[in-house]
Amino acid sequence: MISFEDVRAYVATRHTLRDNEPFLLSFELKIGEGERRQGMYLAELEAEDGSKLLRISTPITRTGRVNAERCLRFNWAQRVGFLAVSELDGHDWLHLCENRPYHALNDEELAKLITEIGPLADRLERMLSGHDHA
Repeated sequence: MISFEDVRAYVATRHTLRDNEPFLLSFELKIGEGERRQGMYLAELEAEDGSKLLRISTPITRTGRVNAERCLRFNWAQRVGFLAVSELDGHDWLHLCENRPYHALNDEELAKLITEIGPLADRLERMLSGHDHA
């Protein structure tokens, strides 16, 4: 993959897009066999050297409900995904994120990231907040 349009083309053939803007798209990922869904957001970022990155993120819970030390310990232990804070609907939310350069992505790698980040975020969401926010 070399651009956000390549990402969009891949995702749009597999998921119904909720947001479909120039450098942002979102969809709901079905988790497991049940009715659980996880809102997934993909956006293009620019690195310090000017190269383009794809950010995959998904909200977990509002920030007032989490312990910062637990979040930092989680980040230390993770190999894929990190926790960050971002605004969503006027509130600060804890998100699970992953950034990847386009040159490191292909269809299989993007599918793997989505299927790892979504279910992990769902487990964290249930653990931290006790319910689903999709």
